Amino acid sequence: MTDQTPGSAENSSSVHATGEHVTEPPLRDLPDRRPVAVHRRLHDGMVWDLVRDTVDFAEGVRFDREYLWHTGAVAVLAVDDQDRVLMIRQYRHPVGHSLWEIPAGLLDLEGEAPHIAAARELAEETGYEPGQMQTLVDLRPSPGGSDEVIRVYLASGVRPSSEDFERTHEEAELISRWVPLSEAVSAVLEGRITNGTTVSALLALQVLRSAAAGGGETSLRAADAPFMERPGRD
Repeated sequence: MTDQTPGSAENSSSVHATGEHVTEPPLRDLPDRRPVAVHRRLHDGMVWDLVRDTVDFAEGVRFDREYLWHTGAVAVLAVDDQDRVLMIRQYRHPVGHSLWEIPAGLLDLEGEAPHIAAARELAEETGYEPGQMQTLVDLRPSPGGSDEVIRVYLASGVRPSSEDFERTHEEAELISRWVPLSEAVSAVLEGRITNGTTVSALLALQVLRSAAAGGGETSLRAADAPFMERPGRD
């Protein structure tokens, strides 16, 4: 796989209702932060806070929005040379289920680069460390109610970690398993696994595999590619 830098996508062609072909810019989310007249913290949480903004949306249009002010997170889809992916099963209290997921964790250590945090989480939760990592997919899982961002990395050349990690609390019951990618994708499509980050990562990797099999483009960004912009946090 080769690295692809942001902005390298080519313009696309579309057909308007008139039948005329026009050149459209590539799809891209754009920073568009509207002025905030008042920012209030309603709840100080253990992981996230609840805030309320009074937004000056447009001239004469002002409204309030409440949302989760989230530290952000990273996740890792580790794959071996047999095209198996490394999954973990973890208890998730809010939904009352033990879910099959990919390793993930919060961006809660000051100054730690996201890809370093991802490698650390992989080692802590599975006992493996990556040989190489690339950026697989970026997510804003619930942009209508949270400012959370998640970057998922694709890890290859995975090997046992040289460090031992003690798992406590809910992670004490964590189980890990290497699963064929095709089996994991089937579990997604059959509704047997439902973690949003995991679903996105598995389907993204399946797209890459299908493209490669057809001789198509399979490029990914580098692990240290610029992270998602978070307007309002400067």
